[in-house]
Amino acid sequence: MSTYYQIFGGKINVVTSDPSNPIEGQVWYNTTSEVLKYRVVMVAGAWASGGNLGTARYQLTGCGTQTAGLAFGGYTTTDLNATEEYDGTSWTGGGNLGTARSGMGGCGLQTAGLAFGGYQTLQNTEEYDGTSWTSGGNLATGRYSLTGAGTQTAGLAFGGHTATTVTAATEEYDGTSWTSGGSLATARRQMGGAGTQTVGLAFGGLVPPVSAATEEYDGTSWTAGGNLNTARSYLAGAGLQTSALGFGGATATANTGATEAYNGTSWTADASMATARSRLGGAGTQTSALGFGGFTTTFSAATEEFTGGPTAITRTVTGS
Repeated sequence: MSTYYQIFGGKINVVTSDPSNPIEGQVWYNTTSEVLKYRVVMVAGAWASGGNLGTARYQLTGCGTQTAGLAFGGYTTTDLNATEEYDGTSWTGGGNLGTARSGMGGCGLQTAGLAFGGYQTLQNTEEYDGTSWTSGGNLATGRYSLTGAGTQTAGLAFGGHTATTVTAATEEYDGTSWTSGGSLATARRQMGGAGTQTVGLAFGGLVPPVSAATEEYDGTSWTAGGNLNTARSYLAGAGLQTSALGFGGATATANTGATEAYNGTSWTADASMATARSRLGGAGTQTSALGFGGFTTTFSAATEEFTGGPTAITRTVTGS
């Protein structure tokens, strides 16, 4: 039989008191209590219904928080310029985008939002101040089906589809103009995104085929992270690089409501959305997220709110 040392390449720590801040997977033997213990993350999140969007749509973009969300653009029978603001209960109309579009990237807050790119291969950037949109600096590479992260003054745009091909290009926004960043290892579109300009996260997407790949950005380059459990595209994301949430999307065969939580290393399955959907908007954090709109068998106005999520606890080997 293999020993712990042979499997993990190290010995179990022997201590007189439990570590003050153990990491997930850490194992130790407490000589005072004479108990072998380990750290584990328990997932206990749940989705609940929120107020419907005023305009049912898909391929829309979102940003902000669960109680101060922003939804903009999208598609029904044509590209839309409509913006809506969420207060944690209901959506109300905001200022219209200057350019109607779908499949754009976005990031920021309800009162400081950023919209960029979109169908068809747009370069336009617009900035939202909580009331109206104004023009910002153009992307260097016009594209749609791209993903965003960060803030209005420190935004990140990555992936997408140009006029001719799927791209791996990354660009960074400083509140005025875009400059080139490090390219994704795998060119893809319709990913989920989370994090900041210097600590970003890209996951899933369409290469094709649909992807489970995760990549982490350090402000200069992308490196591989842990794969999603469910490969998919057209999904939404929320949170930070070390505490992200990915939800909804489309697998190779169907829409999904699958939700997964990322801890900076690996993804863990969480409670599924009530309504399986793809091409939805997302906002918020890993433990307080917002999913809205998208496509089921038709355009959706439904909003769902996620609360809870991963909680680290210490367990003994022989009990819970």
